[in-house]
Amino acid sequence: MIHKSPVTFLALLLAVLSGMASAEAEPDARHLVFSDDFNSGQLDREKWNAVGPTFWVNNEQQAYIDSQDTIDFLPAGAVEGAEDGVLVLRPKFQPGFETPTGRVADFVSGRVNTRGKFDFTHGHAAARIKLPDAVGVWPAFWMLGNGTWPDTGEIDIMEYVGEKDWIGVAVHGPGYSGETPIVNKYVFPPETDATDWHDYAVTWTDQEMLFQIDGRLIYRVTRPMIEHYGDWRFDTPKFLILNFALGGAYPFKTNGLETPYNGLPAETVDRIKAGELEMYVDWVRVSQTHAD
Repeated sequence: MIHKSPVTFLALLLAVLSGMASAEAEPDARHLVFSDDFNSGQLDREKWNAVGPTFWVNNEQQAYIDSQDTIDFLPAGAVEGAEDGVLVLRPKFQPGFETPTGRVADFVSGRVNTRGKFDFTHGHAAARIKLPDAVGVWPAFWMLGNGTWPDTGEIDIMEYVGEKDWIGVAVHGPGYSGETPIVNKYVFPPETDATDWHDYAVTWTDQEMLFQIDGRLIYRVTRPMIEHYGDWRFDTPKFLILNFALGGAYPFKTNGLETPYNGLPAETVDRIKAGELEMYVDWVRVSQTHAD
């Protein structure tokens, strides 16, 4: 009879178990399908579109323009805490700005999306973002379907109305749009707030959406929750959006301010005039599992 030492047997057992664990984990390993670290100093037009002034929703008080004034970039080291280069979305005071549709706005700002250049169905979308402390601003990181809203679904990974102790997440679709019941406000713990760098993310499958901040689950939306109100419209491709809106429906419903602009107080207007308000985006990444 051959006797094996306990150490040899234990090592063999651990090796077998490790191999089994790796084999089980491998099908679920995420692989990167989209990323931008914003290090080139300019908008990558192969990945992103810059939205122009004909676009207008939600009684927002700005017009979007494709300009370095509103869509800018800073190099590594320019923004404390950033890992590398930074995308800057910046509102500017530009009184009497007239859009091609005849609307007049006193502010311009930046909005970019990946429509027609990148979209995906199911996966993990994340962005590292730093927000300003200013009531009535409305920056967001979110996703839309390629068809008519709300029929092809909307996933709001991060919405912010300038109250730095919280951010919102939401899901919209047919029967649960606008004043959606599928919404959650996340209140930051006392040691941090929205003006710090945070990773905002959603893990989206055919059965649920898991919203996370810095890897911590903050809200779960399941397919039965959605189907209580309407059809699940989250098995079709969605594209990414980053934007910096001002005032309008969501800020107004939160702060109730009507003057000097809908949802936008005078002190925030003064800070826009001074060029103090910016939304920083360190990176955006989308990954999928083999199952996706």
